[in-house]
Amino acid sequence: MRHTALRNNGIVLFVQAIEKEIVMDGAKIIPVFFAADEKYMPYLAVALASLKAVKSKDYYYHIHVLYTGALNGYAKKLKAMEEDDLTIQFIDVTQELARIQDCMICRDYYTPAIYYRLLIPELFPQFDKVLYMDCDTIALTDVAELYGTDIGENYIGAVADQAVAAVPAFREYTKNALGIEAEKYFNSGVIVMNLKEFRKVHFYKKFAQVLRSYNFTIAPDQDVLNLICKDKVCYLNGGWNQMPIAGKDAKTPKLIHYNLTMKPWHYDGVLYEEYFWHFAAQTEFLDVINEAKKSFTPEMAQADEEGAKRLVALARAEAENPNNFIRSVGTKF
Repeated sequence: MRHTALRNNGIVLFVQAIEKEIVMDGAKIIPVFFAADEKYMPYLAVALASLKAVKSKDYYYHIHVLYTGALNGYAKKLKAMEEDDLTIQFIDVTQELARIQDCMICRDYYTPAIYYRLLIPELFPQFDKVLYMDCDTIALTDVAELYGTDIGENYIGAVADQAVAAVPAFREYTKNALGIEAEKYFNSGVIVMNLKEFRKVHFYKKFAQVLRSYNFTIAPDQDVLNLICKDKVCYLNGGWNQMPIAGKDAKTPKLIHYNLTMKPWHYDGVLYEEYFWHFAAQTEFLDVINEAKKSFTPEMAQADEEGAKRLVALARAEAENPNNFIRSVGTKF
């Protein structure tokens, strides 16, 4: 194993680096990225438990957890989940995130963690392609299969957003405010990122430029990703980002994404909740997660409902806004 120290804007990363094909003990590495704050660490553990249950012995899984703030013992507990063919590395991106702090928008349940993935192309030059997953996901199929998808010279491999398809106001928003048909608007919670192509177009600089050009209030990071990657998206099988909001699929999902407020650790009756609790029981955080559900009050549920209504109203208003992004900025970026 060869280690190279890479210094990026004050961060020293110790990584396994071979110019093109990255291998460890003869097994190809699958680089998987998560973004989490302290609050989401228990749910990240559940996601990791599911990933471990379906992984192949033919690969080496290198998990990168991007975070800011204090970990308060979570790093040690999560690293206890490591195996011979799976390692977990924590990377503090506080300094890097500060570079776009002036234009970051966080609303309702959004946190700065939604922006962490934007740093990956610049901070990890040893990778040409990576897999990014939100923490509120459960893998039912080996993610090496997803990572191995040939996305060609597209910037990103992703699934059309099932929440957008299910809500008319969101469909109107993507078409009339962003200039993207709902069927082409992807969800950024599970993506294959072509870092090689991102670097060619100076992705980070372009993202910051677009983010500063308009006050995106619906899904800031996801909207800008869709704008930058328009016409450069490889659309994946919907089973790789199956959301409860989309309803029951005829086939078993490959990967479940408990998107928006559809969290099994808050509500009973969430579609596919049985998978979440199956893997939660395999972690040392089951009691913590059960306590989170027990502590979820009717007032919190009411806040979720009001937040969802507010989001729909915002989407509808932006679709009708004569000075929205597509009408004021257009495609000049």
